[in-house]
Amino acid sequence: MTTIAALDARLIRIPLTRPWAADVTSVGVIATHLRRSDGAEGWGFAWTPQIGAEAVLALLRHDIAPAAVGRSADPGDAWQGLWEHVHEAGGGGVTTIALAGLDLALWDAAARAAGSSVSTLIGRRRESARVYGSGVNLHYSIDELVAQVERWVDRGFSAVKIKVGKADVAEDLDRLRAVRSVLGPDRGLMIDANQRWELDRATRSIEVLAEVRPGWIEEPLRADDIDGHAELARRLGGGPRIPIAVGENLHTAYRFAEMLRRGAAQIVQPNVVRVGGITPLQRIAAVAEDAGAELHPHLLPELSGQLALTLPGGAAEPWVEDVEDAGFAELGALRDPCPVVIVGGRLREADHLGLGLRFTDPSITDPSITDA
Repeated sequence: MTTIAALDARLIRIPLTRPWAADVTSVGVIATHLRRSDGAEGWGFAWTPQIGAEAVLALLRHDIAPAAVGRSADPGDAWQGLWEHVHEAGGGGVTTIALAGLDLALWDAAARAAGSSVSTLIGRRRESARVYGSGVNLHYSIDELVAQVERWVDRGFSAVKIKVGKADVAEDLDRLRAVRSVLGPDRGLMIDANQRWELDRATRSIEVLAEVRPGWIEEPLRADDIDGHAELARRLGGGPRIPIAVGENLHTAYRFAEMLRRGAAQIVQPNVVRVGGITPLQRIAAVAEDAGAELHPHLLPELSGQLALTLPGGAAEPWVEDVEDAGFAELGALRDPCPVVIVGGRLREADHLGLGLRFTDPSITDPSITDA
């Protein structure tokens, strides 16, 4: 049996060229390097924009790496046992984020050993995936917002996602009307409240914003408020059909299954890193397919775009989210060429081995110094 021989991790901070907030000017990447007993190597990562990166690094170094050595290196084999090992520190959150650093490196090593990409190893179901433009733009003026949407239209995107949650919903509506005027009637417009509302305010706000025909409303309530989302879905069932999307802040297949079983959401958006990597993402995809729900992975198009090519079609073809000016390649964080390309609103893979995601600290000019 091929086993895990060693796992190393290091933290780098990648500056954002377009800050997501006054206190979010960089993202944290915990780059991992794995060596198997047969000598094969793999590279992965964990990720968190602002909070918890040091905790994730500590979990990987002090709890996950020692417990992983000697376990099976076949992708997926070690995940459940290691999740049970770190569960005392929490069933999800920093624990699953840290587990992604190991899981991604295992999949990368397996694909590299086979001389293929991870999507080839898993089995692609499509050669390209549709992409929507996204941004952290609630703090933008209307002029800045409109200019951003115009850039997305010029790039060929057929849908965009806009943040909502201003103090007065009338301001949200004015902003969305301006966006819709740029998009025209045929492009998709999704909206994301980022957990800013409570139930009654969400109900009232969605009724107002229905005018612009949103494709979905994302995280209208606190992510773990299953009762609230179920009640909101019931209320929306009597009006314009606006699907509820959740998932970027859910961490286990159990939570996704409960949300869908309760009718609290129609769309799920797992973040590949936050759920713990490719292994649990596949479980969540199976849950969504069984429930007849749409699945559209959250953020990280260089990673989630590759996996979108392998996901079941389910209720709809997966969307890939591309946040403006936040790609790892654009930020100068990748040692090698980007493993995906986005042209005309579609994502395709470029030639690469494994995941094709090896990081270098952008503050250091010689990548060999810090390449894990």
